Amino acid sequence: MKEFKASTQINAPAEKVWSVLTEVSAWPSWDPNCDKVDGQAVLGNKLKVYTKLSPGRAFPVKVTEFTLNRKMTWTGGMPFGLFTGVRTFTLDPKTDGSVDFTMHEVYGGPMLGLIGKSIPDMSRAFEQFCSGLKSRSETR
Repeated sequence: MKEFKASTQINAPAEKVWSVLTEVSAWPSWDPNCDKVDGQAVLGNKLKVYTKLSPGRAFPVKVTEFTLNRKMTWTGGMPFGLFTGVRTFTLDPKTDGSVDFTMHEVYGGPMLGLIGKSIPDMSRAFEQFCSGLKSRSETR
């Protein structure tokens, strides 16, 4: 298993953060690593994510969990579970009106040993995503 995780506290209500997070077509305006996202973040939908870390390459994922203002999970990978990637976005609303946000991605499957070597360290990209989401949510 290989994983990356980043978190931040966002001084905005969960509904506002959720709105920014699920408006995936706008991600390139605040996520410095995102070229574009095709599709809509709705349960069961398929998305294509294009990142500056792998220019020109689309990463197809499916929205497999969608709990309003709380949690969204994207699942992708190879057929038969040979390689899987599961990215979870979690919002934990606090009584002061802020949100603890976490983005966590886990890779697994029998082909991880081969494919895992080609996955770059996503730590900085995850931190930048959190920072961008925080900034956009607090100023929007």
